[in-house]
Amino acid sequence: MSTVPNARTIAGPIKGDGSPRAAQSTRPFVHVLADTSDKLSAICSALEQQFTVAGERLDAEARLAQVPFAIVIRAELRDVDNIAAIKKRSARLAKATKRIFLVEHSSHVCISQAYALGATLVLPGPLNKTSLLAALADPAEPASGSAQPDNAVQTAATAIASMFTAVTLGQPLDVDGTKEAGRKIAERITEHGLSEWLTTVRRHHEGTYQHCLLVTGVAIDFGLSLGVGRADLERLYSAAMFHDIGKAQIPLAILDKPGRLDADERAMIETHPAAGYDFLKDHETISPEILDAVRHHHEYLDGSGYPDALAGNSINDIVRILTISDIFAALIEHRHYKPTMPRTEAYNILCGMTGKLEKALITSFKEVALSR
Repeated sequence: MSTVPNARTIAGPIKGDGSPRAAQSTRPFVHVLADTSDKLSAICSALEQQFTVAGERLDAEARLAQVPFAIVIRAELRDVDNIAAIKKRSARLAKATKRIFLVEHSSHVCISQAYALGATLVLPGPLNKTSLLAALADPAEPASGSAQPDNAVQTAATAIASMFTAVTLGQPLDVDGTKEAGRKIAERITEHGLSEWLTTVRRHHEGTYQHCLLVTGVAIDFGLSLGVGRADLERLYSAAMFHDIGKAQIPLAILDKPGRLDADERAMIETHPAAGYDFLKDHETISPEILDAVRHHHEYLDGSGYPDALAGNSINDIVRILTISDIFAALIEHRHYKPTMPRTEAYNILCGMTGKLEKALITSFKEVALSR
């Protein structure tokens, strides 16, 4: 059984009560958990110049008393003992504003597992000091009590993670749970507005999971602004939650690639609408309208989209709304390797897609894009 590391492996050595020394209390306090001493030491060393850091091996008895600003976890999430050790600390994890998991194996299963364990952000791949520091400091933390991750955010992230796991492992899909998560997002946006949702999601999630949450939020607010009925709003947010489920079959190295995709990578990305449709089509509780939106959210009015090159009246209203929401969300995503595009610039790009998107809907979308 290992022990809490000594002063050489942490900044702000832990006192007997499990809290860091008061001498460094003016700096934000970060708690690090890892499954090996080498991983623990590496993370603590990366953070110690900017944060007060306390470290703990997962196989040691939990002894931290002070609530940290952030918890950073680096562990093999395919190991059931590590998963059990993290679950044992779930009450403490829930109190931290940020819960960052460093996942070495860039697989949908590991990332889904991290979100299921309460992650607010997952960084796949080898330890990257720059990315980790950016995740802890950027975007800047809000004032106390505002835009903090809450049940709607965590429920939605967990639902999306569960969808990807179901596809990857061939497990049953929790359709009702996914729709319930969409309903909670709708309630959240109705109460607090779209901007607050976008800010919160971009602060706490990354990559494909962030994108699905952003698309759902934008689509809901677009539907609300158009005054769609309750049944249509449910179809819209359900379609948005499900729309990228086909990406579960695409390697994350391609999905989250920082640079331009080559022809083969682009062709693989373009398989996801049909793949998602094929996975969902036999679920009796998923309506034809939702299936249509999942398959056709990359179709354009001029017939230049995929996978079926639909055009004009062949594209229904829910698909048209979802396509606009999807493009806008992709443009304003927060990624650590590129600045977030201003909403005004993103809307101007939509306006420039003449012939591809419905002009009347783009005009109606202006309020959502810029001021709601």
